[in-house]
Amino acid sequence: MNVALIVTIVLVMAVVFVNGWTDAPNAIATAVSTRVLRPNIAIYIAVVMNFLGALVMTFFNAQVAETISNIVSFDGAGNTSQIALAASLFAIVTWAVAAWWFGIPTSESHALIAGLTGAAMALGGLNAVNMTEWWKVIIGLIVSTVFGLGGGYIITKLVILIFRPINRLIANKFFTVGQALSAMAMAFLHGAQDGQKFMGVFMLTLYYNGLVGKTAGGGFAIPIWVMVLCSVTMGLGTSVGGMRIIKSVGMDMVKLERYQGFSADLGAAITLFFSSLFGIPVSTTHTKTTAIMGAGAAKRFSSVDWSVVRDMVLAWVLTFPGCGLIAYFMSKLFMAIF
Repeated sequence: MNVALIVTIVLVMAVVFVNGWTDAPNAIATAVSTRVLRPNIAIYIAVVMNFLGALVMTFFNAQVAETISNIVSFDGAGNTSQIALAASLFAIVTWAVAAWWFGIPTSESHALIAGLTGAAMALGGLNAVNMTEWWKVIIGLIVSTVFGLGGGYIITKLVILIFRPINRLIANKFFTVGQALSAMAMAFLHGAQDGQKFMGVFMLTLYYNGLVGKTAGGGFAIPIWVMVLCSVTMGLGTSVGGMRIIKSVGMDMVKLERYQGFSADLGAAITLFFSSLFGIPVSTTHTKTTAIMGAGAAKRFSSVDWSVVRDMVLAWVLTFPGCGLIAYFMSKLFMAIF
């Protein structure tokens, strides 16, 4: 039991680390591509803001963590619950590293949900899935697409209208500062959303090892040390986040000007903020990339490289069945071996 606990915690930390490594660059991609921030400075900012977002938002509002912890049930006989949970985490890490290697900004949030669902179904079939909570995932997909894309498009149009009579040099100074601040907000809210998701998984690990119990509402009271541990681990992952994802999201998909980068970051940040408040688990990658598409399309539809968009959409579509199936068969294999 102690070995199972240690292995599962190591895997949880690995998933949190990989999330900071592969997902965090999305938050700062536009600020780097428009040369508002140098890559090394942007990564330092992302490290700090991811840490603060995961810690501060969870302290005041942990609804996203509660949604993730209740989305499936790993209730089983003996230590099979821990084995299935460990298998799901192993599948998530495998999927995330493969996506990073190919420079595809696939969603860590989607991979997490798919991995947990696949492993839980290997243990308890469809009865292991809590559809009441799973519907929030569907809502999150719609919210991140509609509000991300719409927010990027509408804010860009408003910015063009408002700043048309203003001298371009003065406007660029405003957008330089504005995009730096909006990139910080994006990194903060990435930590708030994704940090809570993995805290929920961490609490499941403790729960299935009999170390914590659920509250009357069916959730967990997240200890401060779990918040700090997950926040620090995500920050460490962010510190080694590379240029592969930044290049795909901020440079290859659409060539942005500073006002567009500001608009995309602001639209995505607003979407993430309200999603976090209402406990809706949305993908920061999905939200940011759709906001960038909207900002690019607002200027000129043809300015978006739709072949890159096609590859990203394909990655999103494949994540749920792909990562879910890997977790399902990995769980079956782990349970047969152990």
